[in-house]
Amino acid sequence: MSRWRPAASLDDIRAALLAAPALPERFAIATLVEVDGSAPRDVGAQMLVTADEHWGFLSGGCIEDDVARHAREVLAEGAPRLLRYGEGSPWFDIKLACGSGISVLVEPVGAGETAVAALLDGWRARHPVLWSSDGVTRRADAAGEEPARDDWDGARYTRLFTPPLRLVLIGEDGATLTAASLAREMGWEVALVTPGGPDDPPFPGVAYLRGDPAGALAAIAPDRWTAIAVLSHDREDDERGLAAALQSEAFYVGAIGARARLDTRIARLQGHGTSAAQIARLHAPIGLNGFGKAPREVALSLVAEVAQAFHAATAAARSAGVSMSNSTPLSAVSQ
Repeated sequence: MSRWRPAASLDDIRAALLAAPALPERFAIATLVEVDGSAPRDVGAQMLVTADEHWGFLSGGCIEDDVARHAREVLAEGAPRLLRYGEGSPWFDIKLACGSGISVLVEPVGAGETAVAALLDGWRARHPVLWSSDGVTRRADAAGEEPARDDWDGARYTRLFTPPLRLVLIGEDGATLTAASLAREMGWEVALVTPGGPDDPPFPGVAYLRGDPAGALAAIAPDRWTAIAVLSHDREDDERGLAAALQSEAFYVGAIGARARLDTRIARLQGHGTSAAQIARLHAPIGLNGFGKAPREVALSLVAEVAQAFHAATAAARSAGVSMSNSTPLSAVSQ
C-alpha cells in the first residue's frame, strides 16, 4: 500500500467536509488540545477521520495513522478519547522527534448535529465561528468582534474558525494566472477581475468578473480575510481599483509596478479620495524581496507575501484586539 497521503495537507476540516459529495453520516474529529514543549503544530490543529480516509496532520507524520485508528474505534464505540503522545504517553513505541508531549482529543460527530451545520454555514457566509466541545457536546456560535483564542481547560476546548483566506487578483497576465493557480492549491478562495476579459474564466474554481476593478470590488465586498493584488498595467483602472481596495476591509492590498513610479501612484490615489492612513497599507512593489521578475517568480513572491501577511495580521488581531485591516503592512515591520 502506498504511504503517500495527499489529503494530509488539507488543513481545514470544513474544506474536507464540503469537498465530499455528501457529508458522511458520522465522522471523527481529532484536535490537538495541549502541547508541552515544542511541536510541529500549534494547539487547535485538527484531523478529520471517516471509515475510509483521514485528512490533516497533528505532528510530523509520527502519530497520524495511530490517531486515525483510535478515531475509527471511537466511531465504533461512540465515546471520545483523550490520547497522549510523547512525554507522559503509555505508548513507548510511538516516538515524537520533537521530544515534546502532546494531547489529542478524538470525538465522534454526527453530520446532522446543529453545531456542524452552523460551522459549515459560517464557511459559506464568510463569518467566524467559535466552536467548542468536551468530546460529547458541541457548540458553534457566531464569533463576536473581540478576538478569541484556541483554548483547552482540561475538559473542553474552544477553537476559532475564521473564513478562508480569499485572494482577489486584478489582471490577466502570466503572473496573475500563476498566482491564481497557486492560491487554489493553497486552499484559498480566488476571485479574478479582468476588465473586458474573455467570456469564460481561464480555469474552473475561481470567481470571475469582467467589469471595472472598482465595480468588481464593490460586488465582491472584501472583508478582513480578503487580500487584493493589482497585477494589471492600465494606470487609470489600477488607481481606481487600488483606491477602492485600500478603502475596504481587506487585510492586504498590493500593486505591481516600479518603485520609481510610486510617488506618482500615491498622488493619483490621493486624487481618488484615499487617505494617508489608507495609502500606508499599500504593499508596493508587490511581493517579497529576493525574487526575480519572471511571471512565476512574481506569482510565488505574491502568494508567499499574502500568506505571511495573513498569518501576521491574524496573530496581531488575536493578541492586540485590533482589526486585521488596520494592521501595519508587513513590509514596514519585517526584518
